[in-house]
Amino acid sequence: MVEHSSLSSAGTYTTRERAAIIFSCMLGFALDLYDVLIMPFLMSSIQASLHISLTQVASVTSLTLIGSVIGGALFGWLGDRLGRKQALQLTLGVFAAGSIASAFAWDYPSLAILRFITGVGLGGEWGAGMVLFNEAWNKDRRGLGSAFIQGSAVLASAGASIVGVWATTSFSLDWGWRIALLTGGSPIVLMIFIRFFMPESKAWLQFDRARKSGLVKNRVKTTNTLLLMFKGRLLPISLMCLAWMMAYMFSYYGIVVFMPTLMQKSLAAPPEVVRNISVIASVVGGCSYISMGALNDALGRRFGALVPGLSWGLMAGCLYLFAHEKYAGSLLGFPMFWTYIAFVIGNSALGVVGTWLSEIYPIEVRSTAVSVIYMAGRGVGSFAPVVVPMAAALFGGELAFGMLVVVPAIIIFLAMTLSLPETRGRELTGVENGNHRSQPA
Repeated sequence: MVEHSSLSSAGTYTTRERAAIIFSCMLGFALDLYDVLIMPFLMSSIQASLHISLTQVASVTSLTLIGSVIGGALFGWLGDRLGRKQALQLTLGVFAAGSIASAFAWDYPSLAILRFITGVGLGGEWGAGMVLFNEAWNKDRRGLGSAFIQGSAVLASAGASIVGVWATTSFSLDWGWRIALLTGGSPIVLMIFIRFFMPESKAWLQFDRARKSGLVKNRVKTTNTLLLMFKGRLLPISLMCLAWMMAYMFSYYGIVVFMPTLMQKSLAAPPEVVRNISVIASVVGGCSYISMGALNDALGRRFGALVPGLSWGLMAGCLYLFAHEKYAGSLLGFPMFWTYIAFVIGNSALGVVGTWLSEIYPIEVRSTAVSVIYMAGRGVGSFAPVVVPMAAALFGGELAFGMLVVVPAIIIFLAMTLSLPETRGRELTGVENGNHRSQPA
C-alpha cells in the first residue's frame, strides 16, 4: 500500500511546468505530422528527380509509417521503464537525424531506408508526449488540452503545404524536395527545450518509486508491458482500441496522401489553389479540434469521436458524387473544397484519442499501450497509399473512386467508438487508490 498523502503530490505542477508540457507536446506533434504530411507535396518532384515510379514514391510514406510502429513499441516501452521525458527526448533525436539524412538520399533504396529510420523516431513522439500531458493535466480539462495538442495538426498541414509548394517551385528539381526534407530536422531545438524546461510526469515518478521500493501491492510479474496490455481484462479492450485506431489511420491516410494529387491532376486545380484550400481547411480543422475538445469534457469521450466520424461519412458521399467535378475558377464553387472541409472536420476525432487511451489504461502499461495502439494504427494506415492506387486501377484510373476504399474503415471506426468504455473524469495518479491495477476501471 502507498499512503494517500503521496497520491496528492503526483498532481502538483506549477503553471510554468504545465505551460512547458503543453507547448512541448503541441510542437512535438506538429513537427511529427509535418514530416509525414509534407511528402504528398514532394512526391512528383522526388519521382522525377530519382527517376522512380509513383508506386515507389508512395511506398516511401508507407515505410515511414511502418517504421513508426516499431518506434511506438520501442519508445513506448522506454516511456514505462525510463520515464516519459527521457523517451520523448530520445525519439525526437532519432526522428530529426533520420529526416536530415533522408534529404541526401540518392536513389529509391536509400530514401526508403532513411525514411524508415525517420519513422522509427516518429513512432515514439506522440505516445510519450500525450501520456505525460494527460498525467499532468486537470482531469476536467483534458479533452480541451488534448484537442489543442492534436489541433496543432493544422500548423503541420498548413506548414507542409506552404513549405512543400515553396521548396519545389523555388529551387531546382533535384534540390527542392531535399530542402523541404531538411526542415524536418527542427526537433533538435525542441529536444534542448525539453531537456531544460519540461518536467517529468510526477505520476510516473511516484509509480517508479513505489515499484522500486516494493510498496506496490500485487506487483506485476513481468516487465514486458507489451505482453501485459494483452492480458486479462485488458485483452478485449486492447483489441477494440487497435481496431479503432487502425480504422481511423487507414481512413486518414487513404484520403490525405492523395487529395492534393486528386485536386491538381484529376480535377485541374492549380497548385496555388490547392495550397489555399489546405490553409483554409487547416483553420477550419483547428476550430473543429477545439470545439470537439470542449465538448469532450462536457459530454464525454465517445461524443468527441462519434460526431467527427459521421463527418467522414459525409466526406465519402461527396467524394463519390463529385469525383469528376473539375475546378472551374471558383474556390467556393469547387465541390472538392467542401469535400475536403468535411474530411478535416472528421480528422478532429483524433483530438480525443490520446486522452481516451490514457484514461483507459493503468499507469504500468500506459505509455506502451498508447504508443503501440496509435502507431499500430499508423502501420495499417501505411497500406493506404499502396491500396488506393491499386483500387483506382480497378476503376480505370479513377483516383477518387480508389480513395473510397476507406469506407469500410470508417464504418469500423464508428462501431468501435460506440463500443469502448466511457472514461471522462478518471483520475490518473501514480498508484490508483493505493493499489496496483492491471485493468481499466
